[in-house]
Amino acid sequence: MITRIVAIQNLQQYIGEDLAQLAKSHGVTTYKKGKQNKGWKGLTLELLAGLTNNNKRAPNGLGFELKSTAFYQVKGIWVPKETFAITMIHQKTLIETPFYESHCWEKLKSLIYCAVSWNGKHNEKSELLKVESFDFVESNTLIPEIEADYEFIRNKLKTQGFASLTGKDGKWIQARTKGPGHGSISRAFYARKSLIKEIIKL
Repeated sequence: MITRIVAIQNLQQYIGEDLAQLAKSHGVTTYKKGKQNKGWKGLTLELLAGLTNNNKRAPNGLGFELKSTAFYQVKGIWVPKETFAITMIHQKTLIETPFYESHCWEKLKSLIYCAVSWNGKHNEKSELLKVESFDFVESNTLIPEIEADYEFIRNKLKTQGFASLTGKDGKWIQARTKGPGHGSISRAFYARKSLIKEIIKL
């Protein structure tokens, strides 16, 4: 059985190594006919963690997911390249569910965060920089502040309606549109870059 802690320990053995080379040694295709296989990093990380298609969710509620975030250097400092989606927002569920009972918190606390290097659009080289999870977050204020963001967004939905939710709300997490095109009306919780930097300190 692969628990989250075991998966983290397995992944930490590969910090500093090139994921592209590890992918090839595990039979994962990175590029095919000149086009990148978009899921190759995630699949490679799953294999390095010890997961297979048959045991991606451990029994007894010990399920977890891997989330890889690309970092690049700005004046010698590693910064996240983009935000990431946490979970979709369903209006009725959000209104009825406080933070610690929410799918948003369930997802955040069960994730393993893998920082990988981004070396340019057509460069497949990607080093595993760090592996982290909420188990090891040192800040005493981070989680209460995420809760405050969630409850602010929840209250705004109650009082102002679904269309009022924008990416401007929230210090650490935001509720913004998700889906193709600018006309999308769906919303999802996203982790801001600031939250990613706080979880994964490089």
